Amino acid sequence: MLSEFETQLLGVMMMLIMLGMGASLTFKDFRIAFRKPKGILIGLVCQYGIMPFVAYTLALLLGLAPALAIGLILMGCMPGGTTSNIFAYFSKGTLALSIMMTICSTLVAVAVVPLLLAFYSGLKDLPAEFTVPAGNVAQVLVVLIVPTLIGIVLRKWKPNVGATIELIGGLLGVFVILFLIVTWVPRNHMLLATTPREVYVAAVGLGIVGMLLGFGLSRLFRQDPVRSRTIALETGIQNGPLAVLIVLLTFAGEKQQQVLLIPVLYSLFIVLTSSAVTVWFRRLSTREELARDQAKVVTGPARPVA
Repeated sequence: MLSEFETQLLGVMMMLIMLGMGASLTFKDFRIAFRKPKGILIGLVCQYGIMPFVAYTLALLLGLAPALAIGLILMGCMPGGTTSNIFAYFSKGTLALSIMMTICSTLVAVAVVPLLLAFYSGLKDLPAEFTVPAGNVAQVLVVLIVPTLIGIVLRKWKPNVGATIELIGGLLGVFVILFLIVTWVPRNHMLLATTPREVYVAAVGLGIVGMLLGFGLSRLFRQDPVRSRTIALETGIQNGPLAVLIVLLTFAGEKQQQVLLIPVLYSLFIVLTSSAVTVWFRRLSTREELARDQAKVVTGPARPVA
């Protein structure tokens, strides 16, 4: 399903992307964020409370085979990806919140993701051959956290270098996904044509349902519309390349190809669905800005009392 070159490219690109994500922040940003951590905490609840549950529920309702089920559950347990930061920017969301959520969910993932995978795999009663060892997950996550921390140090040490790496990392995030789509889809068009409908429902539905529930929970906890839309994007857009790397490390042969199907399809369709949602969110933000400007014009400046 993925060539050896694509696999190696994915690993290198993920390291560079995480380096760029780290370079977007300083340790001061963490101190500022944790003074008012409500948005980040809501995001973590969405990321690790809603998404794994949605993945498990979809696998159950759609009656997915074990290989497809573990691929979907793995996808649901992943931290946010840097792609969400780009969509948050273009949707006129709160970019700082999106980046901080991505960083925090990635750091927390080392401890949380293996536990969630074990819990939901056991709940689904998946065969032992489709178990993802906690060590494999932790190994990939730790390897990716190292360049993230290096990026943070670089930003503090050489701000200009850090800003350049941040830009390159963000662009690489889009490039990796687009490259895999352009090279993978033509080569696997027969597989796409014969893939059952429920697999597409699972791959597309995970992101869409995640965004809807993420937005709803954010509004329930009284986050403003802009922050709620940011959290929605961050919730629905999981780190697909990371899931692919974990599958490649864990499984081999035909089993690997079966488990890979949903993470790859999810990565393909989340770009399309997120693009549509971003256009909608951007229009909402523009409309809200115009309404606020109009209200200021109608109200006018306050007059001094004589």
